[in-house]
Amino acid sequence: MSDNIKAQFSIDIQLPKATTRGLMGKQSVRATFRLTKACITAIQIVAVHLGIKQKSLFDHLIEDETSLAFIAEKLEDIDFDDVKRIQKTYVISRRTLALLDKISKKNNASRNAIIEYSARRLLPVIVQERAKHRNRKKILENVKNHYRDGMALLDQIGEILGAEDVMYENLKSLLFGYKQKIDGMGVFVEKGRLIEKFKENDLKQENLKL
Repeated sequence: MSDNIKAQFSIDIQLPKATTRGLMGKQSVRATFRLTKACITAIQIVAVHLGIKQKSLFDHLIEDETSLAFIAEKLEDIDFDDVKRIQKTYVISRRTLALLDKISKKNNASRNAIIEYSARRLLPVIVQERAKHRNRKKILENVKNHYRDGMALLDQIGEILGAEDVMYENLKSLLFGYKQKIDGMGVFVEKGRLIEKFKENDLKQENLKL
């Protein structure tokens, strides 16, 4: 091995050292909360439309300790007993759960309420994704019409040249792949229909101005 190559392998690369505490914080744990249907739906909508795991979404909502503490302080004197909630279990990181518990105890605020109001941050994303969803539905219909035109053309080629002709076979193969992609687009649009019925006001509580 040449001196140059030896020198390359002898470079001391400094990487951040993993700590037990850091690795433990990234572990996944199950946590059960009691949330309104609107909050549960909002989390589901954003996870589906952005293609991210709900665990990552929870980490994003609860990672900012300053904002979380601000919300918790506002919740101290508010009674949520009259709010109808649903029990829901999520997989979240141990660090996120620990931070949520810390803020909850420090400010004597319900974990459920903190999550409920943190979820308000998702509203602008939902409004934006709803607009995209409507456009996706229109575009999907246009794509389906384009596919139907392609099938009609395939039939014409079959009548003129026959089903064994190379032109017919190539277009048939192309349309087969096209149909698979259309089906995939349709599945995504169908999942997004949940956003059509979502009402922003259901997630907002007028007794707390943040």
